[in-house]
Amino acid sequence: MEFIVGAIALLGFLLSLSAFKVVNEYERGVKFTFGKFESVMQPGIRLVIPGVQTWERVDMRVKAVDVPQQESITRDNVTVSINAVIYYKVVDAKKAIIEVEKYMYAVQQLAQTTMRHVVGEVDLDELLAERKKISKQIREVIDEATDPWGIVVQSVELKDVILAEDMKRVIARQAEAERERRAVTIQAEGELEAAKNMTEAARQLSDADGALHLRTLQTLNSLSSDESNTVVFAIPVEALKALEGMGDRAPQQAPTDGTT
Repeated sequence: MEFIVGAIALLGFLLSLSAFKVVNEYERGVKFTFGKFESVMQPGIRLVIPGVQTWERVDMRVKAVDVPQQESITRDNVTVSINAVIYYKVVDAKKAIIEVEKYMYAVQQLAQTTMRHVVGEVDLDELLAERKKISKQIREVIDEATDPWGIVVQSVELKDVILAEDMKRVIARQAEAERERRAVTIQAEGELEAAKNMTEAARQLSDADGALHLRTLQTLNSLSSDESNTVVFAIPVEALKALEGMGDRAPQQAPTDGTT
């Protein structure tokens, strides 16, 4: 009889010990009594009556969920593979347990479908150039959908955008063609500006008497500093005309001198 009493006492002691639960500072406990929600347990030692009450532990820290690589088709019909990471936090432990089953798995699945949907609405160029904008759009969609679950999505970051090899070659050719176009445009603009400057210089030289001769002498002076240069001197047209005029006046003056 004493043995039975001792066993019952030991069993009661063990049950009383199991009734006390420790809730960590970063956790909350959702308590149910006969399957009905009773309260949210705060950090500390809490009592849960065995056989009558049950509880679920909820981690309130920020969680990072790695979204597996997903294949999607952009609006301009380009197949891309993307993956991302989501940072979210449970702010209402009651909703996270009661409103959704396995909220971690639910958030991950929602992120995958949302990511494919958002990527399908943008062009490839926009996807590559506006990653922050697209990440923000994905975060807003997921955050709105998870709000009834007591979850706040803090950030969504697209990690990689992977293209097929043939598409990489196409983009490389496109970039090369764009660089060549810019180079040709810059060269044409430079030639146009040089032509305008030469036209203005020629106008100023023609307006000033003797300016062309001075320019010619300056050029010869700069060439004379290097003895290895061979200078072919080009006589200006004005000088040739002056010599021609002198030659025409010489025959006219000769008869006058003979008669005298």
